[in-house]
Amino acid sequence: MRDAAHDAAPVLGEAVVRDPTGLHARPAVKLTKLAKGFEATVEIRTGQNGAWINAKSPNAVMKMKAGYGETISVRAEGIHANSAVAALVGLIERDFDG
Repeated sequence: MRDAAHDAAPVLGEAVVRDPTGLHARPAVKLTKLAKGFEATVEIRTGQNGAWINAKSPNAVMKMKAGYGETISVRAEGIHANSAVAALVGLIERDFDG
Protein backbone atom coordinates (compact mmCIF):
# COMPACT_ATOMS: atom_id res chain seq x y z
CA MET A 1 0.00 0.00 0.00
CA ARG A 2 1.37 3.42 -0.95
CA ASP A 3 0.95 6.41 1.31
CA ALA A 4 -0.95 9.53 0.24
CA ALA A 5 2.16 11.75 0.33
CA HIS A 6 3.88 9.50 -2.19
CA ASP A 7 0.92 9.70 -4.58
CA ALA A 8 0.57 13.48 -4.34
CA ALA A 9 1.60 15.71 -7.22
CA PRO A 10 4.85 17.61 -6.73
CA VAL A 11 4.69 21.08 -5.21
CA LEU A 12 6.17 23.75 -7.49
CA GLY A 13 7.44 27.29 -7.04
CA GLU A 14 9.86 29.72 -8.63
CA ALA A 15 11.91 32.82 -7.89
CA VAL A 16 14.35 35.08 -9.73
CA VAL A 17 18.05 35.30 -8.81
CA ARG A 18 18.67 38.90 -7.71
CA ASP A 19 22.36 38.72 -6.77
CA PRO A 20 24.46 40.33 -9.54
CA THR A 21 27.03 37.53 -9.21
CA GLY A 22 24.37 34.83 -9.53
CA LEU A 23 24.07 31.65 -7.51
CA HIS A 24 27.67 31.31 -6.38
CA ALA A 25 29.19 29.20 -3.58
CA ARG A 26 27.86 30.97 -0.47
CA PRO A 27 24.20 31.13 -1.59
CA ALA A 28 24.43 27.56 -2.94
CA VAL A 29 25.49 26.31 0.49
CA LYS A 30 22.66 28.26 2.16
CA LEU A 31 20.16 26.77 -0.26
CA THR A 32 21.37 23.20 0.21
CA LYS A 33 21.48 23.49 4.02
CA LEU A 34 17.91 24.74 4.01
CA ALA A 35 16.76 21.98 1.63
CA LYS A 36 18.35 19.28 3.80
CA GLY A 37 16.13 20.35 6.71
CA PHE A 38 12.99 19.02 5.04
CA GLU A 39 11.68 15.50 4.83
CA ALA A 40 11.07 15.76 1.11
CA THR A 41 12.77 15.24 -2.20
CA VAL A 42 13.72 18.76 -3.27
CA GLU A 43 14.93 19.64 -6.76
CA ILE A 44 15.71 22.86 -8.60
CA ARG A 45 16.37 23.91 -12.18
CA THR A 46 16.88 27.01 -14.29
CA GLY A 47 14.70 27.76 -17.27
CA GLN A 48 11.72 25.85 -18.60
CA ASN A 49 13.74 22.96 -20.00
CA GLY A 50 16.67 22.75 -17.59
CA ALA A 51 17.43 19.43 -15.94
CA TRP A 52 16.12 19.00 -12.38
CA ILE A 53 18.96 18.65 -9.89
CA ASN A 54 19.09 17.60 -6.25
CA ALA A 55 18.78 20.77 -4.15
CA LYS A 56 20.45 18.95 -1.23
CA SER A 57 23.73 18.56 -3.16
CA PRO A 58 26.02 21.61 -2.83
CA ASN A 59 28.16 20.45 -5.74
CA ALA A 60 25.18 20.01 -8.07
CA VAL A 61 23.71 23.38 -7.08
CA MET A 62 27.00 25.21 -7.69
CA LYS A 63 27.41 23.49 -11.08
CA MET A 64 23.99 24.82 -12.07
CA LYS A 65 25.56 28.30 -12.47
CA ALA A 66 22.30 30.23 -12.25
CA GLY A 67 23.03 33.80 -13.25
CA TYR A 68 21.51 37.14 -12.34
CA GLY A 69 17.94 37.46 -13.56
CA GLU A 70 17.46 33.74 -14.16
CA THR A 71 14.39 32.02 -12.79
CA ILE A 72 14.99 29.08 -10.49
CA SER A 73 12.15 26.58 -10.32
CA VAL A 74 11.74 24.52 -7.15
CA ARG A 75 9.97 21.15 -7.04
CA ALA A 76 9.39 19.01 -3.95
CA GLU A 77 7.63 15.79 -3.04
CA GLY A 78 7.13 14.30 0.40
CA ILE A 79 5.86 15.12 3.85
CA HIS A 80 7.34 18.64 3.97
CA ALA A 81 6.99 19.47 0.27
CA ASN A 82 4.89 22.62 0.74
CA SER A 83 7.17 23.97 3.46
CA ALA A 84 10.31 23.16 1.48
CA VAL A 85 9.15 24.98 -1.65
CA ALA A 86 7.96 28.01 0.34
CA ALA A 87 11.24 28.20 2.28
CA LEU A 88 13.53 27.86 -0.77
CA VAL A 89 11.53 30.33 -2.86
CA GLY A 90 11.60 32.75 0.08
CA LEU A 91 15.37 32.38 0.47
CA ILE A 92 15.95 33.09 -3.22
CA GLU A 93 13.55 36.07 -3.15
CA ARG A 94 15.41 37.48 -0.13
CA ASP A 95 18.65 37.30 -2.11
CA PHE A 96 19.87 34.44 0.07
CA ASP A 97 19.75 36.65 3.17
CA GLY A 98 22.98 38.24 1.97
